[in-house]
Amino acid sequence: MKKLRTGDEVIVISGKDSGKTGTLSKFISETKCIVSGVKIVKKHQKPNPQLNIQGGILEKESPIDVSNLAIYNKKSKKADKINIEIKKDKKIRVFKSDGKEIK
Repeated sequence: MKKLRTGDEVIVISGKDSGKTGTLSKFISETKCIVSGVKIVKKHQKPNPQLNIQGGILEKESPIDVSNLAIYNKKSKKADKINIEIKKDKKIRVFKSDGKEIK
């Protein structure tokens, strides 16, 4: 069971975007993912009239390594760790600090 999932509220713990929070949008590989509003880069797009693509400078989210992320506990407003517990033959994710279930 993966500890971080798509849709989780995460906080960046290292790098130039340290301290920023966002929602985990998608996983690119086992170790790379995209977080909305974090690690925004500028991409120079060349126009392509055949595909109706306008040129210009676009801002897009770049992949970030999972090791630089931690789940964000809204109650304590801090980064937290995840513990996996078994209840009624199902694995559930809970915050280590307060034991509340992650939704």
